Amino acid sequence: MAESLTQLASLISGSISALTTVCDQNSVSFPNLDAPSFSPNSEAFRSHPDAAEAAKVAAAACLRLAAALVPPTDFVNEELGVGVHKSVALRICLEANVTEILREAGPMGLHADDIAVKCGLEPLKLGRILRYLATHHCYREISPNVFTNNRISSTMDTGKSVQDLKANPDSKYENCGFAALCSHRLDFELKFGAIAWEALSDAEYGFSDEPNKTMFSKEFQTDLSFYQFLEQPSQRYRRHRFGYAMQGLAALQPPEMILKALDWTSLPDNAEVVDVGGGLGTATMPLVQKYSNLTAIIQDLPNVIEEGKKLWKTKMPAALAAGRVRFEVHDFLSPQPIKDANVFLVKQILHNWSVGYTTRILRHLREAAQPNTLLVIIENITPYACRIPSGTVDTIAGAADVKPAPEPLLPNYGGLSGTVYGLDMGMMGYFNAQEFTILQLKEILENTGWQLTRCTPIDARDNFLRSIVAVPI
Repeated sequence: MAESLTQLASLISGSISALTTVCDQNSVSFPNLDAPSFSPNSEAFRSHPDAAEAAKVAAAACLRLAAALVPPTDFVNEELGVGVHKSVALRICLEANVTEILREAGPMGLHADDIAVKCGLEPLKLGRILRYLATHHCYREISPNVFTNNRISSTMDTGKSVQDLKANPDSKYENCGFAALCSHRLDFELKFGAIAWEALSDAEYGFSDEPNKTMFSKEFQTDLSFYQFLEQPSQRYRRHRFGYAMQGLAALQPPEMILKALDWTSLPDNAEVVDVGGGLGTATMPLVQKYSNLTAIIQDLPNVIEEGKKLWKTKMPAALAAGRVRFEVHDFLSPQPIKDANVFLVKQILHNWSVGYTTRILRHLREAAQPNTLLVIIENITPYACRIPSGTVDTIAGAADVKPAPEPLLPNYGGLSGTVYGLDMGMMGYFNAQEFTILQLKEILENTGWQLTRCTPIDARDNFLRSIVAVPI
């Protein structure tokens, strides 16, 4: 044990030293946790791979060191509290516009009594909620019962005035998709998470892979799938917010990542790229912009297709008029009508569907594929929490490019990988679906007539989002 603690301390010390050196050499600053606002510019240091890796290793080592040093019962008790109480507290502050109230109050902060008057909550309760979050480094208590924003709490700032938020609640999240995403998850996932055991232990729900027999549908007492539920007139606000949330999620991903998904120059002239379930076509827009020899065919349901046409008429009308992008109504759960595609692009579709439905989608594409058709899947790949024996996946080009964390850390960097596992849990709750591991996806592809040939990271900030290339068997 002493050796392990020493190793962790050495990792922390060495990584901080490396991080400081990279920041100094590149004249970038490491952000201050107590800064009263968050700006993407403060993340500039992460654009340097060595700095990003050093920060990742140091943080992962700190988390593992805490897990080793804290009494196990305290650790479990804290996890229970963080899992429930922090989510509850964050939702209260997000919906009550606390971050915006504190931004308007300025760096000297505001007393909990005054914050409570502005958001209509009981002062003593709100003060305790804020102190709980400040203890977990979200907000700061700068003097007794006086709070202010910090870098973390400011990520929930919608950028609007408190007066505007009260006057126009429907437009609350139009400028801050990340806050919309937080509100959406804290609304739905808190609720269906509370009945997760009841759903999983239920003979009907627990063993179903249907999208309308999920934790979500059980909690909300509906026979509708999640997307069908949002389409109800009574869900107008949630549907509106979900749109902003998806925009926020897309904004977290680099727009050029599609360019890294494949060597697009290897395709023949006039190649056709079919964006299956492509929504508005935003994923393929960079391709059409950069490669004039490609034609994009965007497939989705009728109402989505109409919105997509409107977007392209605004953003790239010439490409639409020239036929370099075409829209086609198609449900990917039915047979694929295009039989001569050079590429089938399936971007972040499969994680919304259970294995049975994923199998159906991929089988339809295989039946429509020619011998030289490429299948390009863009999805998060969930890393294992153990070290994979050598040779298990290194036959897949690019799979071995993602190096595990150094010993004695977990190979997936432990809690720092929480985002992808959180998404995986969410997919289970909403859809009976999942974020796949590489071996799971490889097996599904083989069962549907595809051979996985390449799996490469395409987001410089983490290794979860991958481009998976497969060819017909």
